Formats: sequence, structure tokens, C-alpha cells
Amino acid sequence: MTTWHNHLPTGMNARDFEIESSETLPSLWAKVWRNSPQRNVLYDEDSGWVTGGDLLRRSELAARKLAAAGIISGDRVVLSGSSSTDFVICHVAILRLGCVVVPANGAYREEEIKHVIQDCRPSAAIVDNSAWEPWIKNIDSTIIVTSLQIPLPNGPTIPLDQVNSGDPAYIGYTSGTTGRPKGALLSHRNLVSSVRALELAWRWVKDDTLILTLPLFHMHGLGVGIHGGLTVGCKIILQKNFDPEKVIEASEQFKASMFFGVPTMYSRLVESPRAPELKRLRLCVSGSAPLSADLHMKFEEITGQKVIERYGMTETVMLVSNPYDLERRAGSVGFPLPGVEVRLSEELSEIEVSGPNIFEGYWQNPDANSEAFNDGWFRTGDIGQLDDDGYLSIVGRAKELIISGGYNVYPREVEDVLNQHPDVKECAVVGQMSVEWGETVVAYIVSDRQFDDEELKLFAGTYLTDFKRPRITYGVDALPRNALGKVQKHRLVEGKVTD
Repeated sequence: MTTWHNHLPTGMNARDFEIESSETLPSLWAKVWRNSPQRNVLYDEDSGWVTGGDLLRRSELAARKLAAAGIISGDRVVLSGSSSTDFVICHVAILRLGCVVVPANGAYREEEIKHVIQDCRPSAAIVDNSAWEPWIKNIDSTIIVTSLQIPLPNGPTIPLDQVNSGDPAYIGYTSGTTGRPKGALLSHRNLVSSVRALELAWRWVKDDTLILTLPLFHMHGLGVGIHGGLTVGCKIILQKNFDPEKVIEASEQFKASMFFGVPTMYSRLVESPRAPELKRLRLCVSGSAPLSADLHMKFEEITGQKVIERYGMTETVMLVSNPYDLERRAGSVGFPLPGVEVRLSEELSEIEVSGPNIFEGYWQNPDANSEAFNDGWFRTGDIGQLDDDGYLSIVGRAKELIISGGYNVYPREVEDVLNQHPDVKECAVVGQMSVEWGETVVAYIVSDRQFDDEELKLFAGTYLTDFKRPRITYGVDALPRNALGKVQKHRLVEGKVTD
């Protein structure tokens, strides 16, 4: 499936755009900042505007401090903090020094951060959570632990931006919905190629202003928002937490043109009485979790914005996107991005992908790598479906596949039906072990009232064959989600939400 020509502007030939290059992230950024040192690049409430010249100077100073402390090219450096100019400067400094950045969620508890430290064995950790220092030092007392301000002695001038495009740049730990999180290793080539594809597909230019409220420990916020914005040279408005009113105010104050969010954010935005003001934006993008067709249409009705839903992963950056000029189809993630190839496996219709954006493999985990690739194609673990026009939809997870009585049940299909019930606010469908069936289809329901098992079974029977209908229904106050809004189904166990 190589339909990425659907992303091209009218009159442009695919041969006219170069997806791959020998450049690296820091070399691209430094070039932009040297060319326009007085141009505003980043804004946050604490620092105000920061220019390209500021970023050059401050990232060089931070890199020199790290080098003076003994950090050398190729070392891993854990980075964790809220969205801020200081965070971005540290991220840039790590890459300019030739090191590998390892973003980590600041909400991690001891066991979670210990797993990351033990797995990637960093030389330094730049964090704003003081509780982490003893946890990290207990693992390896030689690891340098410092804050985002890097209060270390200054070092001498050193050569920067010396890495090659094939050198490692980023280790992102997967969300861990099944098993322990694995570190996906991406090179500069992987990250740059994805940014270039988005630059074309979303018509992303230096005159844009992006409102970014996404956390920067994740590929969506860091690998798309920050990397893309710094590469094209646009302005980025950082907000530490998502607040619908602050997003709408920023869209007016900064004459913003772009907003990236997750479905939960769009759901809260449409509830604001000021939501119609978002019509001033040029582009709204949604990802990290499925955007329901109902929310897609409701957001368009209120704001006039046709959200572009896209599809990506930690291991691949961005893969597929609805087109900018053609129909942005609700319930679909669109067409492969420039340079990306997509195919569906014969057995399960699992989405498999290839392209310059695909990661190098899991950090020192050959067994996981063997399982992750099929003849050189990365197995996403997502079940896909193509419509007659070539739009790709995600219909389920291969690893969440329920086999009941020998039949395959894809949870997403059942969830889409149950969500049509007027009293179901949201739901998650999982398999529960059963002596009789192997697995029983089970529904976890968030509602203002109780459901018995038979009621939803009968309701689903209007739309689904018998073996797909939920046999057991559990009511819960809320579905467990990670920081990006993804439902963590592994925490739904026999009627309870586990920690």
C-alpha cells in the first residue's frame, strides 16, 4: 500500500520531495537558528519568548556542562520534566553532544523508573522529580543526577553536532500495555524522515504557530510537536497542562494556527462555550488513541474544524494520516505518509510497515526484535481494514484479540456497538479466561446506571453475531488510562481496576 501521493499538494510530483537526508536533528535546528537568530521560537509562561539565538547559546552551554561532567557521545541520558523551555534546551543539548535521549514520565514510581535505568544504563539523568535521585543512585551511584537547570560547572568549548544520520538519538519506552516496557531505539534518520513527511503532509511551515499541551516524555509531544516545530522553524507555545480555556485563549493571543491533541482533549474542548473560537486555527490533529466518529463530527459542527486523525507508534514515529486536501474521513486514520509502506498480513490483517522512519529495534533485546519483525516489516500489533478508497482504519489489537469458542473477536468492533447505547458513556471489551469458551467476551462499562449481563448482550445482538456479544458486564467508575489517554486494558481484571 503506497498511496502517499494523496498527501501531495496539487501539481507536486513525488520525486520533487526528498524524504531521506543525511542531516540530523541538531544540525537542522542549528541551521534554522543561525539563519534567524532573532526569531522567536519557544514560549512558556515562566520564560516568555526564547529566540533561535538563545537556543543555540543555552543548548551549547548545557552540552558543555554535561561534557565537563564526563558525559560523552553515545551515552544514554534520561530526561524528565514538565513542558518548558528548560526541558527543550536539555533535550537539544543531549542531542548536540551526540548522546541518546531517554524521555521518562515524571509520574513514574520507583519500580517504573528503576526498570528504565536498569534497562538502558544511562550515564546521567536530568530530572525535576527530586524523589528519583535516591532511587537512581541506589541502582548505580555513578549516574549523574541533576535538575533541568543543570547546576554543574561550566566546561570548555567543545565540538557539537558531530553525529551522523544513522547514529542513535532516542530510546522511547513503550506504554507497556502488555508486559514490561521495552526501549525502542530510533536514529536521527528515523526521526528526521518522519518530520519531513509531516512537513509535507500537513503543509507545516515556519509561519505556523503551534499550541502544544502534550507531555514531552512521549513521541506525540516530543517526536512530533517539538521535533517538527523546531525543524520547520515555526513558533511553539508550550503549556504545562491541558486546560481548554487556556488553549482557546492562546489561539487568540498568539494567533495560533495549529493544535495537536488526544481524543480526551477534544472531548473537553467541545464542552467549552468558547469552542467556536477555535475556527481561527488552520489545523487540528488527533492521535495516541482512537477518535470516535461521533466526536469527530461534533467537533466539526461546533468549531468548523475537520480534525486530521493520524496513526503512529513509539517504534515508528508517524505512519499514516488523513490527507490535508482530500476528505478527512471520520473513523479512519487515512493514507500512509510519504516514504511509508503499509500492508495487512494474510492471517489476521495485522498492520505491517516499512520505511526510513521505522526504528532500529528494541534496546539490547534480540528476542523482542525477532518477534517484532516479519521479513523486514515491523509488526504493529494493530489490526487494520482498508475501505474501497484506500483509507486505513484500526479495528483492534492483535494482542488483544479474544478467541472465544474458536472464533476471533476484535474488541474494537464490540466497543463500537456498545458505545451506541444511550446510557453507555464509554466502555472497554476484554477477554476473560473461561473453562467452557477458552475466553469469554467481557465488557467494562462507565455509566450513570447499572447494567445486568443480559441487557447489553441483547443490545449487542442487534448488531453482532452471537459469539461476539459480551457475556459478562462490569460497571466501573472510570476506565484506567495512561498519560496519553490510552485505555490500559491489562488493568481490567475480573470486575476490578487494578493498580
